[in-house]
Amino acid sequence: MSTYSNMPIKKIAISTGGGDAPGLNAVIRAAALSAILRGWEVYGVRDGFHGILSPEEYPDGAFIPLTRKRVSGITHLGGTILGTSNRNNPLRYPITRSDGTIEEVDRTDEIVRGFRLHHIDALITVGGDGSLEIANVLAKKGLRLISVPKTIDNDLDKTDVTFGFDTAVGFATEALDRLHSTAASHGRVMVVEVMGRYAGWIALQSGVAGSADVILIPEHPYDIHKVLEKIKDREEHGDNFTIVVVAEGASPIGGGVSVVETEAGKAERLGGIGEKVAADIHEISGKETRLVVLGHLLRGGSPTSFDRLTALRFGAAAVRGLEEGHAGVMVALDPPQVKYVPIEEAMGKMKMVPMNSDIVLTAKDLGISFG
Repeated sequence: MSTYSNMPIKKIAISTGGGDAPGLNAVIRAAALSAILRGWEVYGVRDGFHGILSPEEYPDGAFIPLTRKRVSGITHLGGTILGTSNRNNPLRYPITRSDGTIEEVDRTDEIVRGFRLHHIDALITVGGDGSLEIANVLAKKGLRLISVPKTIDNDLDKTDVTFGFDTAVGFATEALDRLHSTAASHGRVMVVEVMGRYAGWIALQSGVAGSADVILIPEHPYDIHKVLEKIKDREEHGDNFTIVVVAEGASPIGGGVSVVETEAGKAERLGGIGEKVAADIHEISGKETRLVVLGHLLRGGSPTSFDRLTALRFGAAAVRGLEEGHAGVMVALDPPQVKYVPIEEAMGKMKMVPMNSDIVLTAKDLGISFG
């Protein structure tokens, strides 16, 4: 854990990267107000690091002054007032050559120079695993920074929870509640695809809370015939409908995840597993099956009170950490406290759903199938 205790801070910047999540604006507000309280100037970077790498696209400036007025009344808002991006990773930035080929280059030195050019003393960067990887490199190149973990998937290691997750689970649960009545009315199988690239936390918790009958997650490759057995068992007990929740990263035994897009400088985009599950159920069983993809609906909207409070705590803790001399660390929730962990310890390791966890055991005791 690096310290810069002898270097006074006068100006800091805040950036939000990767996919948006409910609670980002709460982090921005907490960090800005906490910094202003200490007499620091605060600026927001436009669209992740894109504002620094492509300043020509921002005629009014790549940095937004974050005054008390600018951050007033934003805690309850979804999205981020700074903008974000999960394209053009500065570690592998796609450059199109004259011959039409695409080469990926490292542009992190430009980011460091950009902050120094604007006399930024420290950075608070908010993002997921990809953003942590970038932050780790920037820290090693001498940029004083603290990271705030963000992902609705709740799959980052070293923190008990990430903000945005509670909101996503709440929305997915509400959707399942609504789908029960229409599924029962028509005697259908409803397949609901939710986000969860590598970990099935959203599918698991919303599925259990929303009384799903089948939950398919990345940690446990499924057998479609076991799914069909569950549907048949329900019918034999007088239930003519079934709710199946599928995480986007789920995969059948012996098969891979469904990738719909791979592009240079951008994380691969998953999707289509819900469609496959629905099609397989209908083809094999003949049951009328419908697919609902919640997708980005899980990212939008106002954050829950839990996510607001977590985000506010993270933003304030990041500023306290800078004042105390911490750098190259990530704030993390270790109930009941927020602590600081080295970024290198937090990145690159996904927090997966243990199949022997209490929630999984509870689901099995309720008769929920995992395929």
